[in-house]
Amino acid sequence: MTLAMTLGATLYMPCTRRDLYERLFGPTAVSGLRSAVLCLEDAVLEADIPVAMAHLAALLRRLAQRDAGPRDPMIFIRPRNGMMLDHILHLPGIERVQGFVLPKAHADNMPAYLALPYAAGHRLMPTLETREALDPYELRRLRDQLLAVQDRILALRIGGNDLLQTMGLRRVAGRTAYDGPLGAVIGMLVGSFAPWGFALSAPVCERFGDTALLREEVQRDVEHGLFTKSAIHPDQVPVIQAALAVPSHQWREAKAILAPDGPAVFAHHGVMCEPSTHRGWAERILARADAFGVADAMVPPASIPLRA
Repeated sequence: MTLAMTLGATLYMPCTRRDLYERLFGPTAVSGLRSAVLCLEDAVLEADIPVAMAHLAALLRRLAQRDAGPRDPMIFIRPRNGMMLDHILHLPGIERVQGFVLPKAHADNMPAYLALPYAAGHRLMPTLETREALDPYELRRLRDQLLAVQDRILALRIGGNDLLQTMGLRRVAGRTAYDGPLGAVIGMLVGSFAPWGFALSAPVCERFGDTALLREEVQRDVEHGLFTKSAIHPDQVPVIQAALAVPSHQWREAKAILAPDGPAVFAHHGVMCEPSTHRGWAERILARADAFGVADAMVPPASIPLRA
């Protein structure tokens, strides 16, 4: 889960763009970008696939000719289907990308995806975006398949707009993804995969012009244990990553919970802390702080023993 957290805001970019290399590695690169998905699926019309594939092949050739830098974003490719992915896996330079986003993933098409000839370092991010993701039985089937290859699964991406589309719905203006039926679905997906050690990525906020709504939604993402989020506009990247920073009182609370000489239960900033049950939360808080920093300088009251 910690590795998935380093994705930050994952920017989706259609491969129809001519400036993929420049926006990722050149002088006009998106500032602070940690990960990107080069999309050949929903963001590309069928008629534009030849052009999009040509752009991707050109990018891979340029990647093969350059040395990787410490600040390079992680690059993932989102193919249209397994047949296209098989073709992409044989392109020169494909070993220079970090992995692939598997669209419309479910238990019936996952075996074909998993059988493809990935390089040793390639990681996969199946996207939960079909009606099967609304069915607990189908989710269990998919989870059982992914558990067998868990070391290759970086995260499961939640396709919010596609899930709403299966219900004939669209998000209402001014409301987060959690304020309608999608909220219950996200909770079910977290409950179906997170306890088994899978990281999940929060769905995109399609109203990229509403910064306040995006900040609010990221806070709801965090409440659900989603510490990476899809983005569709470069302006969303710094907003998401700033919102993922840890409030200082939570950082101090996590440090107290993980202290080796701490009591079995204590009060901190008016909150009961019990290391035996809160350790996992505390470890994630410190991992988030390492990835995104501490948000403010507020100093909470000192810890005091909690007495019966």
